[in-house]
Amino acid sequence: MSKITPEHLARQAIVYIRQSTAGQVTNNLESKRRQYGLADRARQLGWSDVSVIDDDLGRSGGGVARPGFEKMLAAICEGRVGAVVSIEASRLARNGRDWHTLIEFCGLVGTLIVDEEGAYDPRHPNDRLLLGMKGTMSEMELSILRQRSQEALKQKARRGELFMTVAIGYVRVGHDRIEKDPDRRISEAIALVFAKFGEMQSVRQVHLWFRHEAVPPPAVVHGGEGRQIVWKPPLYNTVLHILTNPIYAGAYAFGRTGSRISIADGRKKVVRGFRKERKDWDVLIPDRHEGYLSWKDYERNQRLIADNATGKNPMSRGALRRGTALLSGLLRCGHCGRKLHVAYSGADGNTGRYHCRGGFHNHGGDRCISFGGMRIDRDIGLKVIERLQPLGVEAAFAAMETRGREAEAKRRQLELALEQAGFEVRRARRQYDAVDPDNRLVAAELESRWNEKLVAAHHLEAELEALGSLPTTVLTSTDRERLLELGADLQRAWGQPGVTPDVRKRILRLLIDEIIVRVEDNALDLVIRWQGGDHSGLKVQKNRAGQHRWSTDADVVDLVRVLARQMPDKAIAPVLNRAGKTTGRGNGWTKSRVCTLRNRHAVAVYRDGERQERDEFTLDETAAILSISPSSVRRLIQDGQLPAQQLCKGAPWVIRGCDLKRSATQSAADARRNRRPQSENLLQEEMEL
Repeated sequence: MSKITPEHLARQAIVYIRQSTAGQVTNNLESKRRQYGLADRARQLGWSDVSVIDDDLGRSGGGVARPGFEKMLAAICEGRVGAVVSIEASRLARNGRDWHTLIEFCGLVGTLIVDEEGAYDPRHPNDRLLLGMKGTMSEMELSILRQRSQEALKQKARRGELFMTVAIGYVRVGHDRIEKDPDRRISEAIALVFAKFGEMQSVRQVHLWFRHEAVPPPAVVHGGEGRQIVWKPPLYNTVLHILTNPIYAGAYAFGRTGSRISIADGRKKVVRGFRKERKDWDVLIPDRHEGYLSWKDYERNQRLIADNATGKNPMSRGALRRGTALLSGLLRCGHCGRKLHVAYSGADGNTGRYHCRGGFHNHGGDRCISFGGMRIDRDIGLKVIERLQPLGVEAAFAAMETRGREAEAKRRQLELALEQAGFEVRRARRQYDAVDPDNRLVAAELESRWNEKLVAAHHLEAELEALGSLPTTVLTSTDRERLLELGADLQRAWGQPGVTPDVRKRILRLLIDEIIVRVEDNALDLVIRWQGGDHSGLKVQKNRAGQHRWSTDADVVDLVRVLARQMPDKAIAPVLNRAGKTTGRGNGWTKSRVCTLRNRHAVAVYRDGERQERDEFTLDETAAILSISPSSVRRLIQDGQLPAQQLCKGAPWVIRGCDLKRSATQSAADARRNRRPQSENLLQEEMEL
């Protein structure tokens, strides 16, 4: 110890204490006592001012940020430290950067490094060489220990026998196997999560259902008493973890998460917990144990979850959203390749319009394409009905089965919760009965716990009774017949008021993967990509500028344009009503509505005498000219003896003047005029002249 000089003793001695993990701090008490005991050894060596730095307890020495080490280096650089005392070199650092930085600073200011083997002066070449070797060996030792432990873990994981933790719903059997939790309430609650996701196809909707229905799933709490199961309303991440964990599909998986190393403030920063792609997992062994769902269903769920995440994949369709637009998330622009968005407008906010923002994003211009959603929703729905029609009756029976067990899931969970609450009450009573009545401190506490269990059981009984008082969902014979009729006629079932847009959207997504849409020649050119890889084309007429869903049909406009050349608006309205024609909103026709339609389409009003100028006559006018009755004129028209035109049922007959002047027409009219009514006497005969 001749290296310790009065100059060193005049300065401060720092005792540096470190343990790598929190578990070592808690359990390796002897090592911690040895390190704290170095303060007494420093005093024995002659230092009166001894400072202990233990800020790095529970921190690795492999290069991560250590505030205690930084504090020690700062004190060394200020020249206040005469010696750094540690149990061994591995406590000071286990990486070359920190170790050689410490040696360099200590050599500059003349600070000694003291361990259990002796004192070293970094200014001496031999001591510096020995310290360098100790640091290198410490770094290599850490690398070897880490490599050995990791390889041992991976080898056990490759056999599917390594279980760091056990997911909720499973219990450990021995050291290398797991099986389903025998608690029925836990297992059925986990199965309910998967059942609800199969029904709703959205993690968020499953999460909201559990919270709205007050059906708490199980959760694991690690505390002083070890692993405990608690029942509480779920968080979104809880539901997502259950749905994405392959353990519930009976598969063993290891290495699903990884770590990333970065440099921050000159130090190594390790961030753990990043999810890897399935192809990058270290181990995946399907069918390793009993699962809550099949591997095929698990993969289908992962595709649905990925498809719902629009922010992560531009090709995904997104989850079902509110609104009446049935094709949201399914349409993709055939011009730029981007997904189409939906905008709602109108008085009720339910008028959907699809548009693509590709032109704005790519070139800063206007929208790429834009069109109304009513026609395309209707035509795509008819296409889907056409494909589903053979499965209609089967779907009706499935609907019966679903309605028959609508509230069964919640009722079952309440029954299991009540059964467990009864067990808790009986156990609390046994504990209360077993205590000495004279020990009032313990008896009072056990009595309080017993009362709490009784209150919880009473609340569950009341909730179960309230659920039982609700109307049952058993189908009557009338309901069954109605469902079967709707199954045989899916087009009528599709338009039923009770069928919500969400149901129609789910049906569309089950059959359609994507729809590519282009706008060409004032029409929508669609390519429907069905699930399974099949493709089909469809053309949907696009509204012209100014045209909307309430526009009057083009054939009605053409009819009014012709009728306006024959009669005034007051006479046109009853003709349209008799022909069964309606306005764009489905209303009947009046004089004012006919006038509005004419003005909108620039159709001139009828003028008196206009028909006569074109040498055209009506049925009554023709009867007056030919001196026969209107019924006789109608008979001539039916027999083909008089040419005439009628646009539609109820419209007036149009007869040209040149046809009235034909000799054949005149002869037919004379014949009709010279006919006499036959006598009612059957014996009377006609006299031939």
